[in-house]
Amino acid sequence: MSGSSPVYYNADTVRRFLTWPLVNEAVESALKAVVKSQDLGTTSSSSYAIQPKRSFTACGKKPGKVLLTMPAFVGDYSLGSKESPREVGNTRSTLACKLVTSFSTNSQLDPPLPSIHAHVLLFNNQTGQLSSIMEGTDLTTWRTVSASLVATKYLYFRRFGSQAEKEREINVAIVGCGVQGQLHAAAFCANFRVKQLSLYNRTEAKAQKLREQLQRELGTESETQIIVCRSAKEACQDADVICVATYSNEPLVHLEYLKGKQSVHINTVGAGEVHFSELSPDIYRQAKIYVDCYANAEAELVGLPGPITAELGAIILNRNYPGKTDISIFQSLGMASEDACVAQAVQDAILSSAERS
Repeated sequence: MSGSSPVYYNADTVRRFLTWPLVNEAVESALKAVVKSQDLGTTSSSSYAIQPKRSFTACGKKPGKVLLTMPAFVGDYSLGSKESPREVGNTRSTLACKLVTSFSTNSQLDPPLPSIHAHVLLFNNQTGQLSSIMEGTDLTTWRTVSASLVATKYLYFRRFGSQAEKEREINVAIVGCGVQGQLHAAAFCANFRVKQLSLYNRTEAKAQKLREQLQRELGTESETQIIVCRSAKEACQDADVICVATYSNEPLVHLEYLKGKQSVHINTVGAGEVHFSELSPDIYRQAKIYVDCYANAEAELVGLPGPITAELGAIILNRNYPGKTDISIFQSLGMASEDACVAQAVQDAILSSAERS
């Protein structure tokens, strides 16, 4: 690391070190760091984040090719899980920038290429030297799902008690069974006590395939019942937690679908032209809405049908959880600080593994 040449971590290496305890801790650290002290009342957080709004650069005159830039500095935060024991108990700072290219025509090439490529650049925060380049596609997918896990822990479970996420069984609905929906389904089964998992996808065959995959991964001893539903309404009607991950520009989940439960939490991570198009306006008007970062929300959630209650990090810190009968929404946009903290945790885990071998 002290040399002038940065280290390159390919996708296989990154994938080997991605675990839910590691990623969840890093994402939670990032969420807390973005909260400004004036938003916490008497509670203060020593960590902080500096992350400008993400920038979009058109790559040529024709549409469909864009470079997305997401820089962040996260200062004085704690990071040190079992997978990443370096600097346990101490604070640290991370300087990073994620670069994402989205070229819609890549699928038409021979051979075809993925439309989206992502890399995270990690810098020495004392000298500014580039220390490593990390494949960022899997990292991005995991940190997005992790944000939903953290949101569910604090916005749903904690309204029932400090240990509810370990004790309480839940019914989970997955609306959209693409890459994000697939990992959401697996992650919720891995992190919480899921009694019933309801899957809905516009193309039913994709939901059936996910059901078979999950059944193989969970094994015959799993008590989770996995159901493929013919409609979003069927999937959501008995759900405690709903995860919506689609490109839909029209509402897929309506308020009337939620009448089966008194207490409902929704994670929405869709990537349509309008970030909040997957849920009907009447849900937003009745729910408490939480975001990862006010600044991103102000820029990207213009026209949101309801007021924002708080940043998720503020809820983690001040414990002002939703009421037991509330509908809560985590409107996930993704943050550069999450990428920075997760990339740092992965790099730490890689280096610790090398030291032990």
